[in-house]
Amino acid sequence: MSPRYRNGANQAGTVIAVVADIMALILGLWILMYLLDANRANGLVQFVHDAASWLAGWSHDLFTFDEAWARVVAGYGLAAVVYLFVGHAIANRMHRH
Repeated sequence: MSPRYRNGANQAGTVIAVVADIMALILGLWILMYLLDANRANGLVQFVHDAASWLAGWSHDLFTFDEAWARVVAGYGLAAVVYLFVGHAIANRMHRH
């Protein structure tokens, strides 16, 4: 086994990057479901919406566009980008040490 895989910081960095990716995936999935007018009575749609609302609690009403779809894309999309950027920045920093 190479020394690269024995380093705990590398493993922690990988976990952080994967968690950030999953968070962004949930937010992106909700944006897609919203734009495609998914059935909100469906259990999966409800779960994704609840998770995305919790993840983007700080940003989902940040913008005041007239169109609801634009507010959803901007608010949830901003959260997804921030999670990806911050998560991968932390992971890259941990991989360097």
